[in-house]
Amino acid sequence: MTDKATKMTHPVLIFWIIAGWVGFCLLPWYMVDGGLWSFEWLVDGYPFDEDYAPAAFLIGQGEKLWLAPLLITLSLPLLVLPRAKSDPFFARILILSGALGFGWLIAQGFSIGIRGFNFAWLEAVFGELGDRQFGMGYGAMICATSFLFLLTQGIAARGAINGDVFVVSAIGGVITIVTAFVFFPIAKMLFAAFVTEDGAYSVAVFFSKFFDDRLWGLGCFWGAKCGAAWNSLFLAILVGFITTVLGLCFALVVTRSGIRYKRALRALTVLPIITPPFVIGLALILLFGLSGSVTQFFAELFGTQPTRWLYGMPGILIAQTLAFTPIAFLVLIGVVEGVSPSMEEAAQTLRASRWQTFKTVSLPLMRPGLANAFLLGFIESMADFGNPLVLGGNFDVLSTEIFFAIVGAQYDQGRAAVLAMVLLFFTLSAFYAQRIWLGKKSYTTVTGKGDAGVHPLMPSGLSVPVLVVALGWGLFTIIVYAMIVYGSVVELWGVNNSLTLKHYVTAFSVRFEEEGIRWTGAAWDSFWTTITIAAIAAPLTAAVGLVTAYLLTRQSFAGKNAFEFGTMLSFAIPGTVIGVSYILAFNVPPIEITGTGVILVVSFIFRNMPVGVRAGIASMSQLDRSLDESSLTLGANSWQTFRNIILPLLRPAILAALVYSFVRAMTAISAVIFLVSAEYDMATSYIIGRVENNDYGLAIAYSTTLIIVMLAAVGLLQLLVGRVQIGRRTLLGTETSP
Repeated sequence: MTDKATKMTHPVLIFWIIAGWVGFCLLPWYMVDGGLWSFEWLVDGYPFDEDYAPAAFLIGQGEKLWLAPLLITLSLPLLVLPRAKSDPFFARILILSGALGFGWLIAQGFSIGIRGFNFAWLEAVFGELGDRQFGMGYGAMICATSFLFLLTQGIAARGAINGDVFVVSAIGGVITIVTAFVFFPIAKMLFAAFVTEDGAYSVAVFFSKFFDDRLWGLGCFWGAKCGAAWNSLFLAILVGFITTVLGLCFALVVTRSGIRYKRALRALTVLPIITPPFVIGLALILLFGLSGSVTQFFAELFGTQPTRWLYGMPGILIAQTLAFTPIAFLVLIGVVEGVSPSMEEAAQTLRASRWQTFKTVSLPLMRPGLANAFLLGFIESMADFGNPLVLGGNFDVLSTEIFFAIVGAQYDQGRAAVLAMVLLFFTLSAFYAQRIWLGKKSYTTVTGKGDAGVHPLMPSGLSVPVLVVALGWGLFTIIVYAMIVYGSVVELWGVNNSLTLKHYVTAFSVRFEEEGIRWTGAAWDSFWTTITIAAIAAPLTAAVGLVTAYLLTRQSFAGKNAFEFGTMLSFAIPGTVIGVSYILAFNVPPIEITGTGVILVVSFIFRNMPVGVRAGIASMSQLDRSLDESSLTLGANSWQTFRNIILPLLRPAILAALVYSFVRAMTAISAVIFLVSAEYDMATSYIIGRVENNDYGLAIAYSTTLIIVMLAAVGLLQLLVGRVQIGRRTLLGTETSP
């Protein structure tokens, strides 16, 4: 075989060998000033300056000699280029090179930090290092990626998953990034709960913080304050139950009633999803606060003194119910529509009444949706930070206690870690309880057979209360959002209600000059940063999610269940816990990204990745495997099949993942509040700052602008995706789809 022919048989291998050498010899090994998005190093001392030098130049200058062994592991793959993939030597060398290179990078990264050796035993063995290293830069990351994919190619060459390089590499890549950005931060947080003030580990320190009365106190039973853990648990259970009931009511009205204006009702349920989480709390203050319009009206009507009843559990409960009911609706609408009409028609054929049919057939088949809706409401309530901060008063919850433990005067990372562990325990317990409640029963109602049935209307005894609840709550939601808009255009709420646009001008003023447009508004910096971060995170989130979905639906491999659990774990972890764990894990080498825009992008990717996974799984489950098999039979490999066959058929799932991740990145607060910096300030953290300064007008004006931006994004999604109807799934008396 000629050299040319040999090289053509290993194009992917050659690419990763070149990438490894480029990272080692040409790119800055460490994180440069300004972060990964700064390219000042190109004109500032590169490549000889120690801060910007590639690893090869550092070694050549006699510095950072612990990087020298990587030269060996980078050279080893060159030995297999003349070999065939079937040669056992080919697989052994790639596995050896990848494992040793990747392992050495991890070992030296954690062993040597900004103060020399990170472990006392290393200093005892080798003496004081007299040098230090910073976080990974372009060179280190590309070199690590090269070693990872050299390892996966070696594993594939040994016959894993039929020798499919793309599938093995995709599995290895997803496992690595989930380990780095989900498992590692959580583990770091768990260890931080045992750290003493002098840096040692102590179980006693953990228990002293864990059994604190502020966390578990039961004083509310005799008129004092309850601990933050009980407050959060009771609140989350209430929110989960109420949002599930309201979501079911909305879903039944849309699918099982003859009411008009269903589209308007659907649109109304979308609004809270695209609203920054604390904005509803601000609107409730405008309505029911001490100077609120409703409070003042009833105070004058009955001649009573206005009270602060809103601040505490009542206000948080109302705000969270408003914010999270739409999520329950979106979960339940698909489940309610998914109940096969033929099963309900069969029950009616057997002379069951509409109430008996609903109670014994429809409702039991909705159990998975009800369980998921409750779970989402529970987790969202646990993780919610904005509404308790605005409306909490003396009602302490875990999310705000974690925040004040980190950013408050106490700066107690150990306490924050303990609180985060309790919060994580509650959410994982809810997951486990859901599994027990659902059991192993089958809830499948839709098979491959045609189903052109029509869902029956709700029984009359159920339709009246459901309509009253849904329409009443819908009207309340409209009033709340009207107050949001109105509150953004008044001078000073409760003092001077004259109309003005000054808040919008202050936030978003623009000046046209000879040099061009000057964004003079106070909010522009955070607005453009938010747009940029969200736009970068959204496609990456969709990509990771859809590749993971492809692996879960189309491939079989050892540890698949554990793999799926790992990719979904970030969904069970509240954003507050993510924020704390990222601060603890990524403020020191080897991954030193705290205070940069990268940490915001990474947090959004892994916080929202499960949505892309689930959207991809749902869509791919509808694609017959014969499409893949036909492509493979015609000579295409898995990557070509995924790119040319699967992806084009996943357009709705791709768009759904893109828009959802973009919207969530624009409106997130629970993790963001810990991760923003002076250079990278996000819209939601800026608004929280305005709220803390009692500048409600500017905060609401900014929030209203974000709502408009999000509506535009959701409208674009609807325009591009549209709605697909299968069969005669409309009620009698309405037009059927062709």
